Parts: sequence; structure tokens; C-alpha cells
Amino acid sequence: MPKRLPLDPSTAVPPDERVDHRLIRRVNLGLVLRSLRDRGPRSRANLAAELGITRSTVSSLVSELADRGLVRIGNFQRGAMGRPGLEVELDGRSVCGLGAEVNVNHVATLALDLSGRVVAEHKLALAANELPAETVVDRLSTLVRDTVSELESQGVASVGVTVGIAGLVDRADAGLTRAPNLQWRDVPVGAMVRARLGDLRVAVDNEANLAALAEATPGDPDRQDIVVIFGEVGVGGGIVAGGRLLRGQQGYAGEFGHMVVEPGGRVCGCGRRGCWEAVCGLRALLELATDAGDPVRDPSVAIEERLAEINRRADAGDPRTLAALGEVGSWVGAGAAILTNVLNPAAIVLSGYFAIVGHHMIAAIEDQIGAGVLAADAGGTRVELSELGFGAAVRGGALTSLERVFDDPTCVEPRGSED
Repeated sequence: MPKRLPLDPSTAVPPDERVDHRLIRRVNLGLVLRSLRDRGPRSRANLAAELGITRSTVSSLVSELADRGLVRIGNFQRGAMGRPGLEVELDGRSVCGLGAEVNVNHVATLALDLSGRVVAEHKLALAANELPAETVVDRLSTLVRDTVSELESQGVASVGVTVGIAGLVDRADAGLTRAPNLQWRDVPVGAMVRARLGDLRVAVDNEANLAALAEATPGDPDRQDIVVIFGEVGVGGGIVAGGRLLRGQQGYAGEFGHMVVEPGGRVCGCGRRGCWEAVCGLRALLELATDAGDPVRDPSVAIEERLAEINRRADAGDPRTLAALGEVGSWVGAGAAILTNVLNPAAIVLSGYFAIVGHHMIAAIEDQIGAGVLAADAGGTRVELSELGFGAAVRGGALTSLERVFDDPTCVEPRGSED
């Protein structure tokens, strides 16, 4: 049976085995940082016991993380007799990960520090499907550059940017394969953004996958097995199982919007008929609820304002609006029932535009899931509305960028500890 590489450098190692102690230390630094993120502040003694590392090694690791500005040490009274214990918690106020997003109606950026605090957030409304890809990437890159400058003015370093885009993404070369609703094909988004931003690390991912990652809260047992359905003009999603995003063989998993639910039905943006997003995407709701020329259909108006008006009309009891929300909710539920039969998640999380108007749809959604799922009580699957709304994808991008720090805390230069 092969020997396991010890994670603690203080563990005795036979002289004939060559061990990369720098690698071991990076791994241990990351273990400490992840434990603090997932479980909250801990004493060094608890960290040592939980991670199986000696207390002296943990003290050394914590000191290095503090020198890099990633943790802080403080006195916390736990209610026990005796003096307060010294506990360690995430800091990272001087380090941010950036998320950026290209969608049909906007481009956006968001910066999160290591503790998950939003440090900067910007959004620009535009009709991306009516503009050349180069123009959209120009505007996105300008927004990213302005966000980085804002962070630098506060003394905050950026560890990279992850761009979410509504379409099929080849993560290996950071390129977009196909985005029907943007009407883009084979666009090297990553290379284009890098050319405009210089030495900032750039990654590209599908926006719905990023939204799913944002919903899968580390350390929360109720968010480790979920299906996230992200709705805007298109509909996509992500599958999180055991806390891990399922991407599929080539990374294209989660294209829920192109399940055929109405054979021979209306034309989808992908050119086929009867796709799920054709009956429950934002366009379907607006066409059912309003007439041509209604300001709610005007793409130059921020989507949040348009949905607020839909909610206002529904709250006022407008029959057409309520009927449209009920019909679209039934279609959402029909597709969600299929996913529940296949995956039996703990929760279906409705994100994007569904999160904004979903309280008017949820009864119809739950009715369809109850009728369509074979298992009693829908197999225990619950329906939840995301609290992140349209910010889920860009937040997921920022969290993905921050994974670099949790994987290798030494990527952050030592800055000295304030403690």
C-alpha cells in the first residue's frame, strides 16, 4: 500500500524520501484558511485538533497568514471560566477577488474580500446582443479596469478576475463556444480581456455555473446538494453535489434551458423549438404580461426596474400580470420536476429574474413539482428563492477568483500583521 505524504512538516520523514516542504506548507496554510472560512473563528488549539497538525505548526502557520494580511488574532470570551482565549479569524481586507459578467442586458463587476464582504460593485446596462463582441468586451474591460483602480486607491490588491458569460464556455482556453442569446460563436473572450487588462489573471466560466457556486455556501450542510436555476433572457443552471459543482465531460453541464418541454412549441434563441427557456425565460414572461411598446419591454430600462413594475402590477392584482406569472411558474415547475426526478437535490434554488418575481410563481412551481415527482413529498426537495438575485453570477465569479488564495495563500505577498 503506498505511503501517504504527511501534511505536517514536523512529522518524521524517512531520510530516503524527498519531500517538498514548501508544498506541504502551502497545503497546510490553505487548510487553515479554509477551516476558518467554513467553520468560523477558531483557537489555534482547535485548529490543530481538527486538522491533525501539531499546535506549534499551527501557530507558525497562523503567524505567516497574519503576516500576509489574511487572518487576524484577537481575544474572544467564550463564557468559560478563566482568561479569554486567543482566536483566529479571516481578515483579508487587503485582498479581493473580482467577478465580471457579460449578459444580454448588461455587463457588471463585483469585488469581494476574503471574508465575503462586497468592496466594490458596478453595472452597465447595454444590449449586448446588438453590439459586436469586441465592443462588449471593451466595455466590460473598462469596467474591470475602473474597479481595479478603485480597489488600488483603497490599498486593496486584486488576485484575478473570473468572467461569467451566458453561453457554452471552454474553460481550458477561456473561450466562448456558443451563446445563442448573445448571438456569439467562437469568441476568445479570455484572450480579448487579457489583451485589454495586462497582467491581471483572467478566467472565463459559464454564468449559471458561477451562480451555482455562489449559492453553495461553504460549511452549510443545507447547501451542499442543490440545483440552481438561473433565469434571465436565457435559462441555465448548475448542479452542486457534495459541495462540488458538476461540470460534465467537457464542462457543458447545466444547460437546462435547452431541455425540450414542449415539442413543436415556440422557437428558442438556439433555433430549435420547445426548449424550456422559450417558455419560462424573461422574454416569455414579458410577452405574456405586456403589449409591444410597454416600457416593461424596453431593454434600455434597467432590468431591476422593469421587474419591480411587474411586481407592482401583480401586487395590485392585475389579472394579466398574475396570469402570466402563473403560466410561466407552471413551466418552471414542470422543468424543475424533471430535474428533481433525475437528481433529487436537497433544494431547487431559483436565481436571476426568478428570484425577483418568484414569490408570485412559487405556488405554481411547487404544484408542478408535487405532481411531476415520483417520490412522495417531492423526495424531500424544497424550493428556495435566491437572496442574490442578478448578483449571483458575478458574486460566484469573485468567489472563484478568491479560490486562488485558498489554494495557495503564498500568492499574497507578506504585508506584516497589525496584531
